[in-house]
Amino acid sequence: MDNATFFGNSSRSTKRMPQHTLTGNIQRHRQFPSRTLGNRRDILVYLPPGYRRLLRRRYPVFYLQDGQNLFDAATAFAGVEWGVDETAQRLIRRKLIEPIIIVAIANTGPDRIHEYAPTRGIIDSKGKRKKRSRGLARKYGKFLIQELKPFIDSKYRTKPEAEFTGLGGASLGGLLVMTLGLWFPNVFSRLAVMSPSVWWDDEVIVRGVMALDRKLPLRIWLDTGTAEPGWERARNLCAALVERGWNLHDDIEYHEIEGADHSEAAWGARVDPMLRFLYPPIAQKPAR
Repeated sequence: MDNATFFGNSSRSTKRMPQHTLTGNIQRHRQFPSRTLGNRRDILVYLPPGYRRLLRRRYPVFYLQDGQNLFDAATAFAGVEWGVDETAQRLIRRKLIEPIIIVAIANTGPDRIHEYAPTRGIIDSKGKRKKRSRGLARKYGKFLIQELKPFIDSKYRTKPEAEFTGLGGASLGGLLVMTLGLWFPNVFSRLAVMSPSVWWDDEVIVRGVMALDRKLPLRIWLDTGTAEPGWERARNLCAALVERGWNLHDDIEYHEIEGADHSEAAWGARVDPMLRFLYPPIAQKPAR
């Protein structure tokens, strides 16, 4: 999941970068700065079919983490992208989901684990030395809410309210998304929590859900693959959400994908049903 560029070696040991695979109307904002985090990252913005033509229409926005892996094989980890742009194009054109804007937020490589972690959990332990994350998820949330989201809402025709704003990610990105949903339900209401790192800090995310005094207005896609290490922990998160009032197949959709591993290809294969659940066509939206 870390930021990486894949090179394939030919028989003559020459280096060849994968071709770009961007599909649709995608805008690039290079090196978008954050005062909160003190760094920069690339932001890609997918605009749905009809955006240029339907000038009065406004759109829901879906913010996705690990942005270099979502649209383009040339920047994706190991050269494998999720194909979010192709999937969204197809679903929107077939009227299977509501037209949406998708914001792909690149990770920052070595700082990824710190920015996505909600607590100072242990990254690894060698002898008596324990390396811990800096637990910057709250700062990362501040970056999204106070810096990136205002920029997106000012530059594009968005529906800025929480009921139209989604957040998605996988692995530590999934843990981040679930955490920010609990912390900021007044900003993000649709969550894609894919293969979340529920194990982090002795299942701190499960404890966070159980500490709720009421159900939050969140529509949640939660999944895991049965070939992932510790995949059963996702069941603990799902059970906690159900105990706190979420209803399966209504405002939470939970899936265990038989044989699926912890990889970009596996997450890409689940983009279609995830988008259909979080952003159904307007006429099919359930009452909230």
